[in-house]
Amino acid sequence: MARAAAGGAGDALLLRCDEVEPDAIMAAGGYLFCCPENLATMSGAMKEMFDRCYYPVLGRIEGRPFATIIAAGSDGEGAQRQIDRIAQGWRLKRVAERMIVNFSAQTPEAILAAKSVPEDTLAACAELGEALATGLREGIF
Repeated sequence: MARAAAGGAGDALLLRCDEVEPDAIMAAGGYLFCCPENLATMSGAMKEMFDRCYYPVLGRIEGRPFATIIAAGSDGEGAQRQIDRIAQGWRLKRVAERMIVNFSAQTPEAILAAKSVPEDTLAACAELGEALATGLREGIF
């Protein structure tokens, strides 16, 4: 889903959360945070990225736009709340509706199974990436 969003954006920099450093956050004009929800929270790797980058950029990125894509096994609300609280602390501005993709994986087998993202969901991710990139390019955000 993140790759589809980056493809829609065209010139976006797509980084895995373990590759993100404070300098990358400072260099970006906006952010699309994409992660799975694990145990009703954002993934540990995403949490570690925020832990590593939060204070070095605090007070330096206010007002920048952001959006989210969450892959969830149930409702995705736990991960969404965590990211929203971090974005609030950074004083970011949400510029798109939350995108939570529910895969309804509730059994161990379903949770561990490879997921197939529907084409319409990938198209929606690409549209979100395109809208964020267009808004940045045109100075809307």
